[in-house]
Amino acid sequence: MAQILALVDDIFFQAKMQETARKLGVELKIAGTGDALVAAVTDAPPALILVDLNARQGPLAALEKLHAAGNQIPVIAFLSHVQVELAERARAAGCAQVLPRSKFTQELAAILQSAVS
Repeated sequence: MAQILALVDDIFFQAKMQETARKLGVELKIAGTGDALVAAVTDAPPALILVDLNARQGPLAALEKLHAAGNQIPVIAFLSHVQVELAERARAAGCAQVLPRSKFTQELAAILQSAVS
């Protein structure tokens, strides 16, 4: 089974993501910090990386480190729809998609399913 790695530090949103993944039979690993994300990618490369750009500990720095290291794993990031500048910085750091949190939430099941199929 392909693994999906997510940087999310909001415990309520983590629970929502994990429940959706469980229902779909998808393995979802959570990293609570940017450093933990980078370490997890290095240890066992996942099929997909999901990043909450509003996480408190280093989401953008982690994306920049992965990008500088030549990351080829698809990255989907999400944030508040009003954070246009942060979205642009995430795209520059290698994000394949940057979605508003509301759209990410709506499409979460499809995103997880497509990553492992």
